[in-house]
Amino acid sequence: MTRPTSTQIVNFLGFGRGQWFSLAVIGAFLNALGILLGGLYGLATRNPVSAQTQNFFKMSLGAFSVFLGLRLIYVNTQGTFMAGLKLLFLATAAIFIGYWVGKLLHLQQLSNRMGRYAGRLIDSAQKSPPGGAADGFISATILFCAAPLGIIGAVADGTSDFFPVLGLKAVMDGMAMTTFVKLFRWPAALSAIPVYLLLYGLTLAVHYWALPWLAAHDAHDALTHSVNITAGFLACVIALVIFEVRRVELANYLPALVVAPLLTWWLT
Repeated sequence: MTRPTSTQIVNFLGFGRGQWFSLAVIGAFLNALGILLGGLYGLATRNPVSAQTQNFFKMSLGAFSVFLGLRLIYVNTQGTFMAGLKLLFLATAAIFIGYWVGKLLHLQQLSNRMGRYAGRLIDSAQKSPPGGAADGFISATILFCAAPLGIIGAVADGTSDFFPVLGLKAVMDGMAMTTFVKLFRWPAALSAIPVYLLLYGLTLAVHYWALPWLAAHDAHDALTHSVNITAGFLACVIALVIFEVRRVELANYLPALVVAPLLTWWLT
């Protein structure tokens, strides 16, 4: 058995264009695996994760989200200076327009409503632990499936096989699951199943339906690049939430991922 080359290792980590195997499911798999590993760790340890450790992970995850976002932007703006500048402008405009579309659709309000419902289940379990097994499964599923980072990561994975964004979400969800299993016992970790199915389906839908449409309408991949640049900007914005710099209505920005290729197609 031959050892993998440095190029293969780079590709496996998602920083190259070629991959060892179809990455249409790797991001979803990593997210589900992170939830399961977090559940196992939470069940194996009695004491909760220390505040110092939580702060270290928070800083690391925030920095990594910025790195991944900038990486997506950099990879998709290579070419002439003017072409890259135009794509950056279109992605910025798409984010602005997408926010107001999300505002009109009340996406953040819907997300908040779901989050409050999950929060009530968690509060009830904290007052009289352990909580019900079904409550733990439902609350974890809602929080993990409704996270905007999952949609951003699935789009990036489906369009360009860039799965590290979902890898980042896997770590975040895994850390949360260490607390969930202490409140609701092991059935909460089964939320990995619906999370996997959702992200798997979304990634495949982008890869096999949206991506061919983008390629058919632009031979130079400008439409695909605009989507990935927009996803990169949104990944950077998530760092503001992780660092608790300010509250950001992330759900309202998600339509930008649809607006970006449409705006690029219309203007080019």
